[in-house]
Amino acid sequence: MMRTLLVRGMLAGLVAGLVAFVFARVFGEPALDGGIAFEEAMAHAAGEHDHGELVSRGVQASLGLGVAYVVYGIAVGGFVALAYAVARGRLGPLGARGTAVVVTLLGFVAAILVPLVKYPANPPASTEDDTIGSRTGLYLLFVLISVALAVAAVVLARRLAGRTGWWNAVLAATVGYLVVVLVVGSLLPAVAETPAEFPAAVLYDFRIAALGAHAVLWGVLAAVFGTLVGSRSSAPSGAADRAAVG
Repeated sequence: MMRTLLVRGMLAGLVAGLVAFVFARVFGEPALDGGIAFEEAMAHAAGEHDHGELVSRGVQASLGLGVAYVVYGIAVGGFVALAYAVARGRLGPLGARGTAVVVTLLGFVAAILVPLVKYPANPPASTEDDTIGSRTGLYLLFVLISVALAVAAVVLARRLAGRTGWWNAVLAATVGYLVVVLVVGSLLPAVAETPAEFPAAVLYDFRIAALGAHAVLWGVLAAVFGTLVGSRSSAPSGAADRAAVG
């Protein structure tokens, strides 16, 4: 049972990664090229010499980008499948497809959308190279906190559902999650390193494209994985699923 879910999740992730790659290739690469052009102009103005690239931009924008999105999609699909195995039968009246879509949506909001609002993606030359470690650490910390709070919100909704009904329980848990995550986000340090002369249009286009690629990947993953687990060959019941995962 668990192997079947993992295979389906990873297969859905593979498809989602390919679609997200096409989106990123079409909409993200132009903004990335704008950042690289600014970086090269700044280096030229500073008298620095171009030492060449180990991997050409053509390979980076095609094979490299495609492999990265496929691997990312497969990994996310595997995690979503595991979360689905735990959640199925525990989210009130939701069936297999509904549970798959809700689990994927919660994952996107908690692990991608909320952290990117606080720490958005940045193109080359828009931040300081020396702070990449601290910036990455802050981003990952916020991801972990947001995911943990989302799990806590789901648990809270389950406990409230018996007394208030699922609708009111979900609303209360959602409000609680948003309030706490906003407080945590306000307490974490902000990162504002973008040079004043960096093209605002390039920065905006890059951030929108990065968020869009994530949205496309998670959206396609929800649709494909929901279709696969909702087929007749899927696992039987929520009770059986709970037994399978322990």
